[in-house]
Amino acid sequence: MQTYQPPLRDMRFVLHELHGSDALKDLKGCEDISTDLIDAVLEEAGKLVTEVLAPLNVVGDAEGCRYENGVVRTPTGFTDAYKTYVEGGWNGIACDPEWGGQGLPASVTKFVEEMMCSANLSFGLYPGLTHGAYQALNSHASQELKERFLPKMVEGVWSGTMCLTEPHCGTDLGLLRTKAEPQADGSYKITGSKIFISAGEHDLTENIIHLVLARLPDAPKGIKGISLFLVPKFLPTEDGRPGPRNGVTCTGIEHKMGLNGSATCQMSFDEATGWLVGTPHKGMAAMFTMMNSERLSVGTQGLGIGEASYQSAVAYARDRVQGRALSGAKYPEKAADPIIVHPDVRRSLMTMRAYNEGCRALSGWVARNLDLMERSNDPEERQQAEDFTALMTPIVKALFTDLGFTNASLGVQVYGGHGYIRDHGMEQYVRDARIAMIYEGTNGIQALDLVGRKLPAHTGRYLRSFFHPVLAYIDAKMDDENLGPLVGPLGKAFGALQLATGHIAEKGLKDAEEAGAAATDYLRLFGLVALGYMWVRMAEVAFEKRATANGEAAFYDAKITTARFFIDRLLPEVAGLWGAIKSGKSSMMALPDDAF
Repeated sequence: MQTYQPPLRDMRFVLHELHGSDALKDLKGCEDISTDLIDAVLEEAGKLVTEVLAPLNVVGDAEGCRYENGVVRTPTGFTDAYKTYVEGGWNGIACDPEWGGQGLPASVTKFVEEMMCSANLSFGLYPGLTHGAYQALNSHASQELKERFLPKMVEGVWSGTMCLTEPHCGTDLGLLRTKAEPQADGSYKITGSKIFISAGEHDLTENIIHLVLARLPDAPKGIKGISLFLVPKFLPTEDGRPGPRNGVTCTGIEHKMGLNGSATCQMSFDEATGWLVGTPHKGMAAMFTMMNSERLSVGTQGLGIGEASYQSAVAYARDRVQGRALSGAKYPEKAADPIIVHPDVRRSLMTMRAYNEGCRALSGWVARNLDLMERSNDPEERQQAEDFTALMTPIVKALFTDLGFTNASLGVQVYGGHGYIRDHGMEQYVRDARIAMIYEGTNGIQALDLVGRKLPAHTGRYLRSFFHPVLAYIDAKMDDENLGPLVGPLGKAFGALQLATGHIAEKGLKDAEEAGAAATDYLRLFGLVALGYMWVRMAEVAFEKRATANGEAAFYDAKITTARFFIDRLLPEVAGLWGAIKSGKSSMMALPDDAF
C-alpha cells in the first residue's frame, strides 16, 4: 500500500533548528512570519495532502486523462480536489500580495510543495505550472498584462503553462519554428505546433494562459531570435471573464510511462492572439525565470517521491515476515521475523532515509537563499544568494531526481515480488519518478550547465558561495570531539571536489569534450559533498539538542545515526567519481559512430 504522512517533525527540524527560521523576520515582507505561523501552515497543508490528494494518486494513475474532441478530462476526483485546493487559498501562498497572494517565503512554501509531490505528483503539476508562469509574468510582463492576468492566476481560476518544445526541437530551441506576426492593435498572431505541454488542456480551470516561445518576422537566427508571448485559451472580456475561444487547440494527449493523471498535450496555435512578454528577441531570458523555478521544483518532485517510497517501504518491512535475523530470532513469538531485521533491507531503508533527509536539508538551504535573493535589504547578501541559487539549481534538479528514482526503485526492492505488481502502488512511484530526470532539461543537460556555465561564470564567483562556507566549517569543526569522525571524511570528499573542479577547468579550456565527459560525474560528486555538509551540520544540531531533548532524544539519536551512515556508506562514492573524472574522455569518445 502507498503510505504517506507528511514528515512534519523533520521539516520543522530543517526550518527552525538547522537553518534558523527566526531570521526570516529580518526579510522584506516576512516581518510577521513566526514559528507558530509556519507550523500551522505546514500542519494544514499536511491535512490537505493526506485527506484530499493522496487518496487520488492511485485513481489518477489507473484512470489517466481522457481526450475527447479537443477536450481533456482529468481523472475522477481531480476537479473537486482542485476546487478544495483553490478555496483553501493554497494556490497563492507563494505569490505577491499585490496580486492576491499570501507572500509566504520559499523557506516555507517549498515544504508544502514537497508534500504535494509525495501525495500526488500528477495533481501537483497543474498548480505548479501555473506558479512558474506567474513568476515569469510577474518578472517580465507589462503592468497592463499583469493587472489583466495575474489576479486570476494567483486565485487559481486561471492556470498557466509553458510552451517550448516542438516536434523537431527539444533542448536546441534555436531550431524553433513557431511564428508571431505583429498586428495593428499591438497584439500578435501566433502560429505553430508544440508538444509535451504539461497541463496544456484540462477541465480544472475556466481559462488556461499559455506562455509560448515564437519568432518575429525580423528575428535573428538561432536562440537569440526567440520572443515570449502570452496566449490565452479564451480571450478575456473587459470585465475579466473568459470570452471568445482563441486559436489554441489541443490535438491529442500523450500515453505515457507515468504521471497518468497529468495531461501532457500536443498543442496547435493557428493565428492565435497573443501579447509580447518582455522585449522582442529576449524571450529565453524571460522564459528562464520560469524554467529555473521549475528546475528547482522538479528537484522537489524527486524528493517527494523518494519520501513516499521510503515510508511505504518502511511500513511493509515492519509488517512482512520472512526468515530469521542472522544474529538469531528477534521476534520468537512470530513464525518469522519482519524483514526489517535483515541487513540488506536495512541498507535499502537507510539509503533512502539518508538521501531524503539530506536532500530536504539542502532544499531548505537553497530555499533560504531564494528568500535572501528576493527579500534581503543588503545588496551584497542578495548577490551572494543569487550566485548560490544559480550554482545549485542544476545540482538540485539532477541530484534530487536521480536519488528520487533510486529511492523509488529501492522501495520496490524492499517489497520484492509484491513491489513489482500494481496492487501495492510501489511501481507507480518508479514510473512517475522517471520523467523528472528528463523534463525541464535532462540531467545530462544540467551537468553541462554546471560545468559549462556555472563553474566559469564571473571567474568562478558562483563557486565561492559554496566553497567558502563549507571550507570554513570543515576547518572549524575538524577537532570537535563529536563531529571530528564525520568532518574528516567530509574534508577528504571536499578535497576531491576541489581537485575535480580544477581538473575540469584546466582540461575544459583546451578541449570542451573533456569537460563534457566529466560533467555528470562531477555534478554527482558535487551533490554528494553538499549532502555530506548538510549531514554533518544536522549531526551538530542533534548533538547539541539531545542533552535537553525533552522526550525527543530518539529523534536526535536517529539523526546522528543516519549522519554516520551517510558518511560511512554513501559519501565514499566520491572517490570513484573522482577516479572516473581523472580518466578523461578517451575511452568514452574513442569508438567511431558506426561501431555502435
